[in-house]
Amino acid sequence: MKKALITGITGQDGSYLAELLLSKGYEVHGIIRRASTFNTHRIDHIYVDPHTSGAKIHLHYGDLSDPGLMTEMMYNIKPDEVYHLGAQSHVRVSFDMPEYTGDITGLGTTRLLEAIRRSGIKTRFYQASSSEMFGAALAPQGEGTPFQPRSPYAIAKVYAYWMVVNYREAYKIHASNGILFNHESPRRGEVFVTRKITRAIANILAGKEKKLYLGALDTKRDWGFAPEFVQVMWLMVQQDRPDDYVVGTGVSYSVREFLESALQYTGVEIEWIGKGVDEKGRIKSYKTPYQGALKSGSVVVEIDPKYFRPTEVDRLEADIRKAKDRLGWQPQVLFSDLVKVMVDHDMLRVGLKPPGDGIKILQKKDFGWTNHAVASQEQIKESIG
Repeated sequence: MKKALITGITGQDGSYLAELLLSKGYEVHGIIRRASTFNTHRIDHIYVDPHTSGAKIHLHYGDLSDPGLMTEMMYNIKPDEVYHLGAQSHVRVSFDMPEYTGDITGLGTTRLLEAIRRSGIKTRFYQASSSEMFGAALAPQGEGTPFQPRSPYAIAKVYAYWMVVNYREAYKIHASNGILFNHESPRRGEVFVTRKITRAIANILAGKEKKLYLGALDTKRDWGFAPEFVQVMWLMVQQDRPDDYVVGTGVSYSVREFLESALQYTGVEIEWIGKGVDEKGRIKSYKTPYQGALKSGSVVVEIDPKYFRPTEVDRLEADIRKAKDRLGWQPQVLFSDLVKVMVDHDMLRVGLKPPGDGIKILQKKDFGWTNHAVASQEQIKESIG
């Protein structure tokens, strides 16, 4: 039985990866931060009391700021594979907390690599690198595209990326970087823009909220489906030789297009209004709040400049030829399907009957190893008749 250690196991990617590895017969160990409240809701459905005979998932308190504890875990667990997903991962927040972001997102990776080196264990290491590292570089971006980071988060990720390369070359550690473009799901954190949109639409339609506040609408991102991306993580680690791979869908869409697609899927018509908005719905001035609004019946979306980044990244789009050729992987759930999946599950979450196309898409794509854990099977069956 292989052992895997996952940092960030309670996050979106960590929870899907834990499910995938358990389905493959792994013993899974996850690092979680100590808190006064439970923050394990994404993995509650797979967690088993460690006193239970045959339990294959084990959680350990730890923190990426504690190098001694990282080394101790390597000695005690002796994982065959280490998946480093933990980080301060919110780009806008990194401008407010640059030192903390550098410490956890950047130096945290070094502490983990050094723990592997000092322990001497033969393990394989995966680093969750980010498309944000490309920043201002022209799209599409591939493995050979120079990094031009435009946020403290991206800069910390660039540092971590090169540390992985250095440890791979200097100490012959089987260490790979997965440069993942945006990947979403019903488990996406509520502060990230895609989930913020689908969650707010569901809440507004259910009468629980009145407005959705957003920042820049014309930035473009390459959005994929998180469960597919964790499959690529595993594939990278299984290769005979470690390497770095760009992972995405190869197509980019704006925040505006995501918003419009989600509203249209629920049957809502949209109209731009507001003094400070031009004919394309772009805000003219960033100096005063609430210049424009997108209004559609009971759904109102207002622009709040506090959500703009000091330095923005205009367009990220993945060149995934290497992942296709060497890993034999390509995405199955693309943009329009992804929007439907997320809207369906957020509507179910608040007790509404969704259109149901997104749920049917997942059933057809055969993600049998994962359970989204946002709706009961009874709700799902009822929603699709």
